[in-house]
Amino acid sequence: MPGPLTAVDFYFDFSSPYSYFASEWIEALAARHGRTVRWKAILLGVTFQAAELRSPVSYPIKREYTLHDFERSARFAGVPYTLPDPFPIATQNAARLFWWLADTRPAAAAPWARHCLRAYFTRNVNLSDAASLKALAAEFGIDAGEAEAVWTSPEAKARLRQVCDEAVAHGVFGAPFFVVEGEPFWGNDRRAQIERWLEGGSFQATAHTDL
Repeated sequence: MPGPLTAVDFYFDFSSPYSYFASEWIEALAARHGRTVRWKAILLGVTFQAAELRSPVSYPIKREYTLHDFERSARFAGVPYTLPDPFPIATQNAARLFWWLADTRPAAAAPWARHCLRAYFTRNVNLSDAASLKALAAEFGIDAGEAEAVWTSPEAKARLRQVCDEAVAHGVFGAPFFVVEGEPFWGNDRRAQIERWLEGGSFQATAHTDL
């Protein structure tokens, strides 16, 4: 008798527009195939450093195209989006709160992630600003003082460091990054491939013949 279907691992960064776009479709896609999603907040800076990469917006030749593609991708997906200012930002505090919720109130972790992503990319709420993040936490139902105490705690810092180290050890080098039964997919534009993989478990090679 086959065992239960495995969850889809979804690695994301709170400062990644493509992570935001993916966060709007991954749950529904997984549910169509009887899967759940394991949300995993990471820091792109850590993965970039491990992979000897930089953000595409840091390269002059890529910056304008990338910013244009953010907006175009949002229109294609039909999701609200405004390029935040400042962008990008440090997101470790939002991520530390995510993992605190994942460990203490698991059902609230993914909703917190969506709350933060939507706040940053549709309302320009600066997640790197302590006052703004505390207000966002209070809006979500977390006591603002408790939120700050969490994200400044050694335990929360160590937890996020551990998660990022584990992600790098598993070959994660960007976000969004998905793993389905050991198969890695990088990027919001891998949605169709993930769907096909969940439908059949793998891609079958198609033989081509010359006409």
